[in-house]
Amino acid sequence: MAYQIVPLTAVHLDQVEEIEKICFDDPWSRKIFEESLAAESTAALAAQAEDGTISGYIFFTAILDEGGVDNIAVLPSARRQGVASALLEEFHSYGRAHGLTNLFLEVRPSNAGAAALYRKMGYKEVGRRKNYYLAPKEDAIIMKLELTPCT
Repeated sequence: MAYQIVPLTAVHLDQVEEIEKICFDDPWSRKIFEESLAAESTAALAAQAEDGTISGYIFFTAILDEGGVDNIAVLPSARRQGVASALLEEFHSYGRAHGLTNLFLEVRPSNAGAAALYRKMGYKEVGRRKNYYLAPKEDAIIMKLELTPCT
């Protein structure tokens, strides 16, 4: 599957909403996506094919020297093809370029595939948030990646 990582804009939101509904039992609303795109501290990227089709996206926030993944999703048909890795690598590049030292994300313990990917990319478990997810109710594993500065 050929795609490129592009800045996510309001033009992409119809597709993003559909992916969100497919991937999550408790999806973000259109309003949350719009507010995130408007927030100064938030950035968003999409994996886009030549025909404009979106296969995945990431929203992340950077405050002071820390960054956090707010939302990441990849269509089931596009999983295990490097889309999530490419989105996360762009997040890491952004973090290095903007002087971030620590990146964080949360993952469900039941999402073994995502947790394995994050570990493979260098994230380490640093804690848990009790009953963080609501539908279905589940803890969140907090994971952290310490970035090395650009040289």
